[in-house]
Amino acid sequence: MYPEFTRRHLLGIWIAGVTAAISSPAYAIKRKSGSISMTTDEQHRQANAFGRLLARPTPQSVGGVVPLGLQSLGLDAKRDGLLYVPESYQASKPAPLVLMLHGAGGNAQGGLTPFLELADAAGVILLAPSSRRQTWDMLFGQYGPDITFIDSALAITMSRYAIDETRIAVEGFSDGASYALSIGITNGDLFTHIIAFSPGFMAPALQQGKPRIFISHGKSDTVLPINRCSRKIVPQLQNVSYEVLYQEFNGSHTVPPNIAQSALTWFTARQD
Repeated sequence: MYPEFTRRHLLGIWIAGVTAAISSPAYAIKRKSGSISMTTDEQHRQANAFGRLLARPTPQSVGGVVPLGLQSLGLDAKRDGLLYVPESYQASKPAPLVLMLHGAGGNAQGGLTPFLELADAAGVILLAPSSRRQTWDMLFGQYGPDITFIDSALAITMSRYAIDETRIAVEGFSDGASYALSIGITNGDLFTHIIAFSPGFMAPALQQGKPRIFISHGKSDTVLPINRCSRKIVPQLQNVSYEVLYQEFNGSHTVPPNIAQSALTWFTARQD
């Protein structure tokens, strides 16, 4: 279930989303030799409060042995994150990465669901954190502990595995889709792609870069009605020059297998 805050404001809050982000000053992050400098915990906290993620891929040594398959991150005893690394992974061949965000009331296991059965064939690494509360922090009014947790999860993953910097996506369903759009636009200098299955709104803190965007929505969705959600979100994104692939389907509040496959194929395709 959506929290009370979301139920009251969900279908109106998107109006201020991208428009406000474009007019907001970009959060200043110190860079050195092309990489983000994380010199103090305070800088990290300040960045996270703006919805900014500081983790970035790091060079990997080819000879290291790393675990494959499904594994826990070990960041939290109760609401941890999960990582899935395909059996075909090789440190010499950087892999695409998808950050996967569950819907309200869900957890990391549910977050993995859309792509878990497809990951081996696609050769993608999946990272699914659990939200600190029943849904993502921004839906309660501001960025905070979820961004911090996601940043830590990304940092661990990127320090252990070779990640293809040209294919890093944030994906989500329902509340997770709203959060994916929001942090994806806010961190468009990290995420190259955003995948939003049945989003309700978007509320980025600012606009960075121009990630490509995939959005799908069921025509019979009664949880987040399509006319008040994606059919308004998509034109707004297109109006500010985002490249959006939009797919509607005959169905309700769900992610059909063919839609999941379509999104993953779109993400992994090489762009000339």
